[in-house]
Amino acid sequence: METDTSAAAASAGMTSKDYYFDSYAHFGIHEEMLKDEVRTVSYRDSIIKNKHIFQGKVVLDVGCGTGILSMFAAKAGAKHVIGVDMSNIIDKAKLIVEENGLSDKITLLKGKMEEVVLPYDKVDIIISEWMGYFLLYESMLDTVLVARDKYLQPNGMIFPDTATMVISTLEDADYKDEKLNFWNDVYGFKMSCIKDVAMTEPLVDTVEARCINSSQCVFKTIDILTVKKEDLTFNVPFEITVERDDYVHAFISWFDIEFRACHKPVRFSTGPFSKYTHWKQTVFYTKDNLTVSKGDVIKGSIACAPNSENPRDLDITIDYEFEGKEDSSKDRIEYRMC
Repeated sequence: METDTSAAAASAGMTSKDYYFDSYAHFGIHEEMLKDEVRTVSYRDSIIKNKHIFQGKVVLDVGCGTGILSMFAAKAGAKHVIGVDMSNIIDKAKLIVEENGLSDKITLLKGKMEEVVLPYDKVDIIISEWMGYFLLYESMLDTVLVARDKYLQPNGMIFPDTATMVISTLEDADYKDEKLNFWNDVYGFKMSCIKDVAMTEPLVDTVEARCINSSQCVFKTIDILTVKKEDLTFNVPFEITVERDDYVHAFISWFDIEFRACHKPVRFSTGPFSKYTHWKQTVFYTKDNLTVSKGDVIKGSIACAPNSENPRDLDITIDYEFEGKEDSSKDRIEYRMC
């Protein structure tokens, strides 16, 4: 039997924010995240292989989901772990913790981080898997910062503690043609208005490494221990160098995550040169197809801000200019992740 979840949510008086949290009660989402070995093993290694850091410490797990990170911390010797989540998945997490004999070590609280009352005034370590697509789309970083400022000891640690955002370019003629030019002729009819909208929607997908045709530029580094909420709205420059004679059909972005506080730092990338993660990569198609030669330089800036109407959406703007051996172009393209 099929149900209209949006209608059901509306009839229950749920807002879009409520529905966002409710969606994380669905097991398929957690199955995908748990089966993402890059993600889960990196967190496990950063915790289990650093028992000397967790031994006897009070740990806060922000957005605990099924409780997997809380259980890693308990197994690493934490004095006590508090997991907080808004979603109904926490009801199952309590059963999971009990099933694994860790109820005396882990306390799970259902509610908003801003509103729950922890059994401790301060915590020694915060762990959280807060990242979203393009790192910041529907991420929980704001909530982590609330927890940090309210509960973390002055010399406390956050796992992970560093995130970097990367931009490059790619040749993607076939997919761009399939995604965008399809609207030029839909069974004999033109639907250019949809093509215009489709152009402004970043594509989250897995990109083959062979399609990347320029250097990679880190345009944003986030230190989770010191970053402020306002720092997550930014407009920063980038510069990338073309590595072969080719065409550029889009910009591409991904992020890397680091646990630097470990005895031996743990790092993983969501980029196309690394093993698959459920975050994939984010593709921003350009209006023009650029003819590029090896050594050409593309300069520009990338801006990111929460959408004024729906803060969970992101407004992203890419300005670029390119003066190459075979071609030149300059443009400003506004995108919205929603």
